[in-house]
Amino acid sequence: MDLMNYIEIVTSLLLIVLGILIVMSKSIVKTIIYLSALSMIAALAYVLLKAPDVALTEIVIGSGLITFLFLFTYKNRKKVGDQE
Repeated sequence: MDLMNYIEIVTSLLLIVLGILIVMSKSIVKTIIYLSALSMIAALAYVLLKAPDVALTEIVIGSGLITFLFLFTYKNRKKVGDQE
């Protein structure tokens, strides 16, 4: 086995572990951070699959924009039933 096979195996295992952590996490903030990390590892997987355009899109949208929106929404949430 060459180095690329090891990198692909480690990347695949990281994706699986992060997916499990996302589902099992009790904290919303940790879940958002794990989701961001999953997006970064997925971008690495896309680069390994020779799809740099998809990887760039995943980094910008998946890791950047979505993480920002989730954290912004979580920070500015209101309790159900609150009136302005």
